[in-house]
Amino acid sequence: MHARKLVLLFSLFIGLIVLAACAAPTAAPAPTSAPAVSSSSSAAPAPTTAPSSSASSSAPASSAPASSSSSAAPAPTTAASSSAASSLAASSAASTAAKKGGTVTMVAWQEPEHLNWELGTQTILGDVADFWSEGLLNTNEKGEWVPVLATEVPSTKNGGVSADGKTITYHLRKGVKWHDGSDFTCADLQFTLQVIKTPNSGALHTALFTDVDSVECPDPNTAVIKMKNFFAAWLTLFNGNYLAAIFPKTAGKPEDLKNWAFNRKPIGTGPFQVTEFVTGDHITLVRNEKYWQPGKPYLDRVIIRIVPSSEVAKQLMKNGEADIMWNNTEADIPELEKMTNVKVFNALQPGGERLILNTVKNADPSDNKTPHAILGDVKVRQAIAFGIDKKTIIDKLLFGKALPGSSELNADPFNCTEIKAYAFDQAKAKQLLDEAGWKAGSDGIRTKDGQRLRLKYQTTTGNKLREDSQVLIVENMKAIGVEFFIENQPSSLLLGGWAANSPRKKGNYDVLMYTTNSSIDPHNQMNTYFNSKSIPSPENQGGVNYSRWNDPQTDQLIEKAGTIPDWPQRKDLYCQAAARVVDGASHIYLYQRYKLHSFNVRVQGWIATPWLGPAWNAADLWVK
Repeated sequence: MHARKLVLLFSLFIGLIVLAACAAPTAAPAPTSAPAVSSSSSAAPAPTTAPSSSASSSAPASSAPASSSSSAAPAPTTAASSSAASSLAASSAASTAAKKGGTVTMVAWQEPEHLNWELGTQTILGDVADFWSEGLLNTNEKGEWVPVLATEVPSTKNGGVSADGKTITYHLRKGVKWHDGSDFTCADLQFTLQVIKTPNSGALHTALFTDVDSVECPDPNTAVIKMKNFFAAWLTLFNGNYLAAIFPKTAGKPEDLKNWAFNRKPIGTGPFQVTEFVTGDHITLVRNEKYWQPGKPYLDRVIIRIVPSSEVAKQLMKNGEADIMWNNTEADIPELEKMTNVKVFNALQPGGERLILNTVKNADPSDNKTPHAILGDVKVRQAIAFGIDKKTIIDKLLFGKALPGSSELNADPFNCTEIKAYAFDQAKAKQLLDEAGWKAGSDGIRTKDGQRLRLKYQTTTGNKLREDSQVLIVENMKAIGVEFFIENQPSSLLLGGWAANSPRKKGNYDVLMYTTNSSIDPHNQMNTYFNSKSIPSPENQGGVNYSRWNDPQTDQLIEKAGTIPDWPQRKDLYCQAAARVVDGASHIYLYQRYKLHSFNVRVQGWIATPWLGPAWNAADLWVK
């Protein structure tokens, strides 16, 4: 799981390319029953309601795009300079009082299945990776792209982007070493592309790299990315942010990705190096003495302590046994506010907590061509959506410090404001179930053709908020004649990869509940979560369309958006696609979360951001 800046739009979504003005493409119409989507090119204002907390510090608010022109956006003028000091907004992150030394302990109530970002989508995996991994670019707290392993952000102005947008040239930072002492060069990008494009390797980001033809290396410190077609979200390639980062060419054979030693003891270029991963207990990282930023990192060591629940994590924060708590929820705020040794940071993020409904026959693996016996009917899915009392969840469990979920794109600059949240309407829910042929039995639970309307409801263990939400939603469902039964699992299993037999991957589930969010550019989230080409299968083990949503018009809208340099047109197409998903109720959005992390007051240098986790500027962290 956002605040936004005007500069973000021009530096990110348009891809730094000056192109001729083009007319808006004709998009497939949204289903007639979908929420209306505005065709206005101006972005809606971000929600202004934030958690009320005397101990919290919000990321700076940002504005939506000011221009409604359909012409291509100009090259940005806001990219950070190529100096190491500015490459990660370090000038604002690091204090002149920063000092070296010390150990920080981050407590996490989920455990990563492994440490290879190309094989997993757990948030905890990406957040741990920020300690040791880097991309060519990163985004700062303002949403601006800044250089990291590259010396500058490519643009048409600096010659890094060709006139047709199909050739991107990166100048790589010299003298960067991998943790094993080898040089970081263009050959590593070539190898990374090979890994991602290797069939059946399990790589997650194959779809993201569909339009990448090759990486050419005129010299070790220059990488020329050749595109088959213009790709509007090209800035996300090789750039982390829970997306595809970069592998050292020594990591292993591409076809053996799932078995690399790297997966447990990765090699990166980041400020810290993984030395130990003890399953169920901790991960140890130590200072990278060869780090390319002079004088950094400040800390000697980072310990990721793995605990069974968020309640245990909060107790460790209270006792001073942990310095950072990973992934707080709004329900934690009242308790954290009472801790005099803790400060809470928050920033609004898009997406949020939701139910994901399996639309195909659940099995191991799922039958992707046969509709789910119950959830294959859109009326049943919509009935579930109408039957959930979101307001009670927010008021009772989140202390009113969250916003009702509406769609995948619910925060600027891609806030689809015309898509409205499903209302709590039990009468409507019952009507839809009646129309679908489900009749109430003697115990109130509905049946049809001898089948009981009974569904397995799963989320990650160790999260009291989710467990409490389940209790309320189970009661909501009972009131309309639907029986949900709970069968929770650890995150590493429920949300793991194909090789781990994750129910989410294999499709052996009915209803899941967790949070996911769009990254800095919505294309990857929309394309991977809702394009039918991303449905997981034995032949496509890296797919992340977990609901198995299969709608040709959604595919067309998303794919068209990825080919357009003009942001207002892109946004309109994404919003149309998001509206189709909402109407189809394959994802039911419960509430929009804030990105919340709590830090012991002795930890200095961190800046709240809606885009990344607690280690996004790990090199700048220090302790008093």
